Amino acid sequence: MTGGAGYIGSHACKALRAAGYTPVTYDNLSTGWQDAVRFGPFERGELSDRARLDQVFAAYRPVAVMHFAALSQVGESMRDPGLYWHNNVGGSLSLMQAAVRAGCLDLVFSSTCATYGDQDDVVLDENSPQHPVNAYGASKRAIEDMLRDFGAAHGLRHVIFRYFNVAGADPEAEVGEFHRPETHLVPLLLECIDGGREALTIHGTDYDTPDGTCIRDYVHVCDLVAAHVLGLKWLEAGRPSRVFNLGTGTGFSVREVIGQSAAVTNRPVPVVEGPRRPGDCTRLVSGSSRAGAELGWRPTRSTLAQMIADAWRWHRTGHYEK
Repeated sequence: MTGGAGYIGSHACKALRAAGYTPVTYDNLSTGWQDAVRFGPFERGELSDRARLDQVFAAYRPVAVMHFAALSQVGESMRDPGLYWHNNVGGSLSLMQAAVRAGCLDLVFSSTCATYGDQDDVVLDENSPQHPVNAYGASKRAIEDMLRDFGAAHGLRHVIFRYFNVAGADPEAEVGEFHRPETHLVPLLLECIDGGREALTIHGTDYDTPDGTCIRDYVHVCDLVAAHVLGLKWLEAGRPSRVFNLGTGTGFSVREVIGQSAAVTNRPVPVVEGPRRPGDCTRLVSGSSRAGAELGWRPTRSTLAQMIADAWRWHRTGHYEK
């Protein structure tokens, strides 16, 4: 598993261990945390290091690859698109080539709703046109294209999951969400509530939404990684390559998330208003009927209150150290 020391990858490792697999984390720790690798072996390395990848594939002979490793900050991708094309696309190409060399031909890929771009008043399904508005989304769309080409040429079968906004944490608080710098809304809110940050900046209050702030579809990280286990089993059963959205179909504005955070923690949220950020879309909401119909995926923790409560429990438990 690439990126297994990161937020979503570490939760996926726990879910895979519970499902009877041995997750092997391959990570360079540039954004991940050694302390998050708790459920299987750890191998440090770069995706660009062909010899190291070949060594790890030969040592463990994995039945499949889960690919989470990527840079994922929209603002950064707008400022430095080359970094995203080099890291995300170049690294994914190197990984796919290594998987083909090793004969490991099942791959579950962490993609994003950012490939759809800004399509207001549309509930996005897997057939919606992809028009990314930032280099992060564009890099993920390019990787999806590479997977299809590798499937046609080399028989690399894949399940692509296009995530909407991921939130929450492991209910047992063994792993959770922690980035440096932090850019995600829920952990930023909790830092403000806990006094670790002066105030939350709302980036744009003039969007065409009921309260003027962006609307996003939030899915609990544990529900998300449960889908990845189902996706792995889908490939193990010999089923064809497939794309699935992962979201709840319900959107919440930034102000609504702020209000729910205050209600769950019973603490005020200091807020300041700022301008829009380049590359931010107005509304992104999922249509996830395919994941339910074909994978049998049923989110069980993806209410806004539950996601914030689990994230708050993790936040108060402690953070990783490099």
